[in-house]
Amino acid sequence: MDERKKNERNELFGELIKPLNHFFHEKPVKGFLQQMDELFKTTFSFAPSFNVEVSETEHGYLISSELPGIKREQIDIDIVDRYVTISIHSSESLTQEDENQKTVRRQESLQRSSRTIPLPQPINEREVKASYKDGLLQILVPKQKGKKIILDDPK
Repeated sequence: MDERKKNERNELFGELIKPLNHFFHEKPVKGFLQQMDELFKTTFSFAPSFNVEVSETEHGYLISSELPGIKREQIDIDIVDRYVTISIHSSESLTQEDENQKTVRRQESLQRSSRTIPLPQPINEREVKASYKDGLLQILVPKQKGKKIILDDPK
């Protein structure tokens, strides 16, 4: 392709893009896009993850997580097979009113974050103990006692 045809294509492409740029940078689309940006910034500002430490003792596994500012009601712990899942949920409602007490803007958000911890053996959920005090979540998962199998002597 010669240089002249290439330049003509670039100019034609540029002419097609100009109306699209104008469309996205003028109201009402620009305002809508800004509102969408703000929604995603506030909706996903909650930390997507939180730190979890697992330590093994002679009798079990201790799962610890520091969760400052989180209330007990915001924490869910689920156990399935050999997995412990810690979920934290938070909801927030914000209402702005004008001088006539009319609602100008209302915003509600729900955030959820979770961590799943695999353990090397199935968990008996009836034996698991959990506590939450001063922002520290601790879950104690006892080790399962298996049955030792003795090999028979061949006769």
